Amino acid sequence: MVRLNRIYTKSGDDGTTSLGDGTRTSKHHLRIQTYGTVDETSSVIGLALVHGVLEPLAARLRTIQNDLFDVGADLCVPGAAGEKLRLTAEYTARLERWIDEINGKLTPLESFVLPGGRPAAAWLHLARTVCRRAERLVTELSALDAEHDRVNPEVLRYLNRLSDLLFVFARAANDGGALDVLWKPGAGRSAT
Repeated sequence: MVRLNRIYTKSGDDGTTSLGDGTRTSKHHLRIQTYGTVDETSSVIGLALVHGVLEPLAARLRTIQNDLFDVGADLCVPGAAGEKLRLTAEYTARLERWIDEINGKLTPLESFVLPGGRPAAAWLHLARTVCRRAERLVTELSALDAEHDRVNPEVLRYLNRLSDLLFVFARAANDGGALDVLWKPGAGRSAT
């Protein structure tokens, strides 16, 4: 169990922060940006939750918020797993099961979906785009020679699947897709 006695330490006042292995790095390091964006994804999911996501999606989103702390912990400790928390394939498999279950109940798509509809759905679409940014940052981090072997590949798989799931959940929050705002290609040409 994590115990936080003090909220501030002043150790980051010089522009550095500690990774989970104790090493210090700049607060603008790509690894910090990456797990910061994972944290941002969780925060946007929190906004979706307070804007009316119903059960069972709400419980699943709270599970995902917990998962995202696990993702952050994984990214915060570079290198070999050792005794540290690491994402496993089971995290991603659970998301795939939820995608298949919920997507099977949705109105089939005939166009791309624009963010909108109910407030909760719009927040879930925003969470999806922030998750995609986190995914891009993980690929960028993994591409660095010094970091390639220090990033768990399951993190990328999880975030890729999570963005898909957030899209499906957004549609579910829009009354199963009935309230989806659909893209109308070229509609702006005739707009006045």
